[in-house]
Parts: sequence; C-alpha cells; structure tokens
Amino acid sequence: MANAFVFPGQGSQDVGMGRELAAQFPAAREVFDEVDAALGQKLSALMWDGPKDALTLTENAQPALMAVSMAVMRVLERELGFLLQAHVKFVAGHSLGEYSALAAAGAITLSDAARLLKLRGQAMQRAVPVGQGAMVALLGVGMDVALKVAEAASQGEVCQVANDNEPTQVVLSGHKSAIDRVADVGRAFGVRRALPLPVSAPFHCALMQPAAEAMAEALANVDIKPPVVPVIANVLATPISDPAEIRRRLVEQVTGTVRWRESVAFLWAHDITHVFEIGHGKVLAGLVKRIEKSFEAASIGSPADIEAATKALKG
Repeated sequence: MANAFVFPGQGSQDVGMGRELAAQFPAAREVFDEVDAALGQKLSALMWDGPKDALTLTENAQPALMAVSMAVMRVLERELGFLLQAHVKFVAGHSLGEYSALAAAGAITLSDAARLLKLRGQAMQRAVPVGQGAMVALLGVGMDVALKVAEAASQGEVCQVANDNEPTQVVLSGHKSAIDRVADVGRAFGVRRALPLPVSAPFHCALMQPAAEAMAEALANVDIKPPVVPVIANVLATPISDPAEIRRRLVEQVTGTVRWRESVAFLWAHDITHVFEIGHGKVLAGLVKRIEKSFEAASIGSPADIEAATKALKG
C-alpha cells in the first residue's frame, strides 16, 4: 500500500465546511484561528454561517478551502500522531489546492498560504473586467479534441485549456466571445456537451497575466522550504522539491493548464494505490477514480472521515 494526498480546488466550498472539525478538535479550531489572524478577517465565521455568495467570492473561497484542508492535516498530525513523510509518498493539489499541498508538506507556513491565496483570489478577480472572460467544460472528449476546439473557437482571441481534469472532461478559459463560440464549434469535433461554468473570471489562461505578475511579486517575499514529501506541480504533472522551482511553477500556474489527469496518471505509474482527498468535498476523489479505476480513493473532511481513515492511513 502506497498513499498520496490530494487537495481540492475552487468549487468545493460550501457554507458550514469545517464547523464540525472545529467543534470536535482543538487542533482544527487552532488552524481556523490562525487563518483568521493572518487575514485580519473572520473567515471562519463566513465559512460556517455564510452568506454563500460572499464565501463563493474567489478571494474568500481560496483561503477557506485551504483552511479546511489544513485543519484536517493538523488533526491527523497533532491528535492522531500521523506523520506525513512516514505514510505518504506524494502530495498534489488542484489549482489553489497546490498551496494546500505545499502547506501540508511544510514548504510554506499556514499564515503565508492564507495570505497568498487571499491575494491570488483578489488578483485573479482584478485581472479581467467582469463579463469579459468565461470558462466552459467540454464533456465527452479529451485533451486532443479540446486543443482543436480551443484553436477553432479562438479566432484571434484567448481560448485555451485551463483544466485537463479527466479523460472526458476538459475546461477551456478565455475571452467570453471566444468561449461563447465553443458550443457551436465543438459539435464538429464530437463534443457531447459544452457546459458554461459559473465563475467570476477566466482562470488559468493568458488573460490572467496581471495576476501572475502580482503572485510573482508576493512569492518573492515568502520563505519557501523543501517539502517533506514531493509536491506534484500542476503545470508539470511531475513532482518538485526545490524552493526556487516551486516559486516559479506557482507563478506559471496562474496562466497555465492544471494538468490533473496527467498528475493522477503519474501517481499510478509510481505505484500509488490509495489516494486520499484532504479537505472539503469529494470532487477530486471522483476524478481520480475516473482517471484510473484501480485506485482506492477516499475523502477525509469530517470527524467521521478521520476516524474511518486512520487505520487505513497507517497501514
């Protein structure tokens, strides 16, 4: 048995997330208090009580999801004696989840991760005026077809692959007018469905360059240590450990493709058998199983999940 931990990205947030953890485990409550202090904001109150539209804002959803992931990690480590480097071979995260993975592996501090994600959310929102960008999920086709659809729909505008999620789900991002052409263009390439995504900005495309520049400046002032286990970089789908490279790849990630399908394939090729999604939601566990059915995949986000997974994690 060989384990990998994966950390969710935006879209998994929901009002109430983390409340049970905080109520049951002092170590979890400590994490939420640290994040609130780092941001100078009662993010925990927003997470537990809403309103949902405020929690869904990118600048809140990103640090909130990281906070729940790290609360789970703190409980595993502090209260159950779980040691990441003793039981986990790789960590990976989907988009903002890469920051959670880095924090879990000790490469960045919890406070720095919270501040970076708050800034990242704000910078992404500012990069493109509301209404000028969009994202769409292509269902029923893979990366090869998605690249052709993106090229055909672009017509001189930005339209590129943002997320390669699994063999039959690829997300495109770019100018709204280009994304609006995707459904019609896609039919000629066998796209079963083009599903517009309810997002506030076109993430992971060239339009995010101003946000990438903001993150480069912020990351230059953050101490990054070698992670205790290798972190699979979104833009490479291979593990990295060098702090300078981590910093560089996080900047590239803002405008680059989240290569999730390839990241999971890397885990399978390197003898991982069990993948645990750490944090709120079950999106990544589902994607993992669709990429490679032979994986054992589970989500750990609640006190009940922690209890159920403890024995398996130490196996």
